[in-house]
Amino acid sequence: MPRTQHTSRRRFFGQGQPDRAVSADPTVEPYLVQVGRRAMACRFQVYLNAGQHPDAAQTAMTALDEVDRIESILTVYRADSKVSVINKTAVDEPVSVGPDVWELLSLAVQLHAETGGAFDVTAGPLSEAWGFARRAGRVPSDSELAAARAKVGSGYLDIDQQQQSVRFTRPGVKLNFGGIGKGYALDVSSRLLEADGIGDFLFHGGRSSVLARGARLASDNARSDDARSDNARSDNARSDNARSDGGWQVGLIHPQRPQVRLAEVRLRDRALSTSGSQMQSFQHQGRRYGHILDPRTGRPCEGILSVTVLAATAALADALSTALFVMGPDDAAKFCQQHPDIAAILIFPAAGTSRLEVQAFNLSDTDWKMLDD
Repeated sequence: MPRTQHTSRRRFFGQGQPDRAVSADPTVEPYLVQVGRRAMACRFQVYLNAGQHPDAAQTAMTALDEVDRIESILTVYRADSKVSVINKTAVDEPVSVGPDVWELLSLAVQLHAETGGAFDVTAGPLSEAWGFARRAGRVPSDSELAAARAKVGSGYLDIDQQQQSVRFTRPGVKLNFGGIGKGYALDVSSRLLEADGIGDFLFHGGRSSVLARGARLASDNARSDDARSDNARSDNARSDNARSDGGWQVGLIHPQRPQVRLAEVRLRDRALSTSGSQMQSFQHQGRRYGHILDPRTGRPCEGILSVTVLAATAALADALSTALFVMGPDDAAKFCQQHPDIAAILIFPAAGTSRLEVQAFNLSDTDWKMLDD
């Protein structure tokens, strides 16, 4: 059964300073080494326990190089990327996609089936029709929307598993891994850290995706003033540089007020992703339209403010946070009940009131907590 909470708008729009993830006693947390770089239209950051691994910072730089490599393959904004080449040529003949695209494409097709079409990597034409691809939102005409919908559907992908190739069976179909690629980049890049023996780190892909391994160290002798994560802090301090059993504490940001932290999740050896449309939307004739579109209808989703998913991999969390948002509260609840390995936190307006409702699935009280003002 889901855990449901109601909270007043004052709680979410509460007063007080933005949470900068600083402990009340700054002497109980050790330094974090932070290595970051901008990629995929956001900032990727690796947080490491200072002094735990001598060469960890250099390995983190190599991991960020891997993020760049994945972006160069998946981006649709470079004509020479692998995905752009596939989109240009796969309507004429089968195209060998390479190991990275194949891994992602296989997962995407699987999730398309499991979510009843709520997740679809061919949905790019819809974002173009609504102007979100250019960050210039507009309401398309009925004919424009119909033309875009005619190009959307994973059923138009003819996949050859033996050859690891794909062919498009309808002109205009395109792959766009925007809903899963950032998580995949976290997964692939994290493998380099683990291969180098680094078992404790937090890897952010912007403010919406994060992958955690191991735990943050706790110490009585180190200060955290100079190096800290906006979205992570130690769960409970322990002396002698001991590893905290709590893993990493990750903050969930209010879907309408990004300066307010509304909850904290304990993350260890799994990934988290949040999807919300409040920050990418536009108003038209008094109505707000968000950028998360339902591939099955071609229209913006309504009814949910944000969805956070915890899963074994960042790619899975990334894709499912979008899919559950599209599915809506009832179908999202059913999906979580059928997949006990997937945890989710749904936030949406409570019907008929000025309050907000929070539902959590497959999470224990030790996994997360709401924060008071």
